[in-house]
Amino acid sequence: MRTVYPSIYYQSSFSSMTDIKETATRFNDKKFNFWFNMFILVGMITAVVVVNVLKIRTQDAITVKQIVVTIGAIMGVVNTVLSANGNIWTFLFGVLDVSIGAYANYDSGNMGQFAQHAFYFLPMQFIGYWQWRKRGAGRKIVKSESAEDGAESVKVKTEVSKVKARRLTGRQWIYVGIAIIVGTALCYGILYWVDLKLLEAGKIAEIDKAKLFLDAFVLVLNLIGQILMSWAYMDQWYLWNLVNIFSILLWTNRLMSAESDSYTIVMVIKYSFYLLNSINGLRIWLKLSRPVSQPSGEKA
Repeated sequence: MRTVYPSIYYQSSFSSMTDIKETATRFNDKKFNFWFNMFILVGMITAVVVVNVLKIRTQDAITVKQIVVTIGAIMGVVNTVLSANGNIWTFLFGVLDVSIGAYANYDSGNMGQFAQHAFYFLPMQFIGYWQWRKRGAGRKIVKSESAEDGAESVKVKTEVSKVKARRLTGRQWIYVGIAIIVGTALCYGILYWVDLKLLEAGKIAEIDKAKLFLDAFVLVLNLIGQILMSWAYMDQWYLWNLVNIFSILLWTNRLMSAESDSYTIVMVIKYSFYLLNSINGLRIWLKLSRPVSQPSGEKA
């Protein structure tokens, strides 16, 4: 006699195998993220420390400002890695990094950079925190029910949840593209006017138009990337990848010139680590921005 198994048996077995595979995948992904983040953190912090040590060596003495700026740069590294992982703690380190940057630029008389840090990047940290909280980032309470010895028990624990990212629509991408083109043209015009005045005053020998374009382009990408980050758009990572690629090209070009020094090669290494982190950020945020599938019969 042939034994007939109920179809529910097959469904249950298939479901169990699927759950096991999904659990194993999540475990391997979590393990990879941990070690990759450690590699990025150690690499970027080492590069930042070396850069600042080389800067300090050019001075007669170590100042409190130089130490504070180094600490701020390390805060920026942690901020970048946390951002790539969709962790809301990124904004705490972002506030520290931007505040120290604003202080350093004000103290050095770089009023343009001071205004950019104090009146743009700093407020965007608080806007980003508010937006990410609205999209589920932060600590949440998780309840799990279990039955032991015939009695039901409820276990309550808290865990850090990542932000639920979103994606730009086709129309929004058009707006972003127009903003990049117009913004780059405006910034280039301003930088060109400044260099023209310096040339007339005899303070520079010539105007490097290619460098001015790169500076303007990277600045605009940074400004727009910060907006997309604060509003939790996955597409920010396309811009951050471009920023890091152009930064590597900029410093590599300088590495080939006669002005090259040990500081230059460290900057190439530094932005190479930033590029690895931004590629990983794109990978993670593609997952964070996927629509959440709803079980059949359950309303979204």
